Amino acid sequence: MRRNSMEAANVSDGSTCQPLSSTRRVSAFTAALAAVTVLASCAPTAQSTRPVGSARPVHEPVIEIDDVARFYRLYDATAGQPTAEQLQQYIDGGSPGLRVFAEQRRTTGVRIAEAIAKTPATFAQARRCADALPRVRERLGDAMAELGRLYPAARFPPVTIAVGRGRPVGIGSPVTGVQIGLEALCATDFLNPDVEDRFVHVIAHEFVHVQQATEMTDAKNPTVLEASLMEGSAEFATELISGSVAYAYLPALVAGREAQIETRFVADQAKTDLSDWIGNSTPEQPGELGYWVGYRIAKAYYQRAPDKREALREILQMRDAPAFLAASGWHPRKVKPKSTQTSNAPPRATHGEEPKNP
Repeated sequence: MRRNSMEAANVSDGSTCQPLSSTRRVSAFTAALAAVTVLASCAPTAQSTRPVGSARPVHEPVIEIDDVARFYRLYDATAGQPTAEQLQQYIDGGSPGLRVFAEQRRTTGVRIAEAIAKTPATFAQARRCADALPRVRERLGDAMAELGRLYPAARFPPVTIAVGRGRPVGIGSPVTGVQIGLEALCATDFLNPDVEDRFVHVIAHEFVHVQQATEMTDAKNPTVLEASLMEGSAEFATELISGSVAYAYLPALVAGREAQIETRFVADQAKTDLSDWIGNSTPEQPGELGYWVGYRIAKAYYQRAPDKREALREILQMRDAPAFLAASGWHPRKVKPKSTQTSNAPPRATHGEEPKNP
């Protein structure tokens, strides 16, 4: 999903999900969150606290989740009906990441109160995702370690998971870090029904976005090719470091239609109307086919490169989408009779390994 425009699905009212550069009980819930808190900072002077012999590097991202516990303490104390004033105090007294999230996405106590009143189930059901947070944190640490190994120039800004107003899923910046809306991401079951996997791969995807060239992530009016390569290359790198893509439903969605989709993509690649390719998902009708085509192009580039680490660097620092497409050697598959088509969905890659040919 695009940096600072990683719009979430407002799944409760069925509104459109827009792309990123994607959350669970009372006393037990709070205790679980307190146990998870943060990983070590990535500052150059940071010292590793992991056991001797651990494969994890010294520099790790901060993962801040205290705002979630604070929100649900307030939520429980008010029987699920906190006032706008109380919610504003939750924002004002929150972590730096929560305050950035609120400022960037115009989230106020009034707007959270309105969201709770409109779709109370979204906030009540978000508790279920808290159970996965300890494992999410551990797996994210592994993914970030792999990112640092494969791409030594990687930046590790903090991640904040907090409760917002139901949307967006999150935003990201190399300066202020990645902010994730717990209740919004928890509600996007269509991305991946497994909560733990969903959180790991979506957050890893956002970490990849903050590594990308700003010429791509901050483009004001990107073409279909530019937007699809930005998102698809993030998906490919996410698979390399975490074992799977964030948009796990896409292989099944395109199965049997790969050639037609790719041919149509080539015809649309120079358009600036992204609505057929990016930001066109709803929970009832997932889309985002640009993510899948962009993934295919990035993968083709990587597979033909003799130096894989240099290829990953070039993928992340891509600035010229048409030149990258030409260098990738990718071409749309030829349309075959429907009866002879088979699924070419990309399989799940093992951690840190190059994905196999889809």
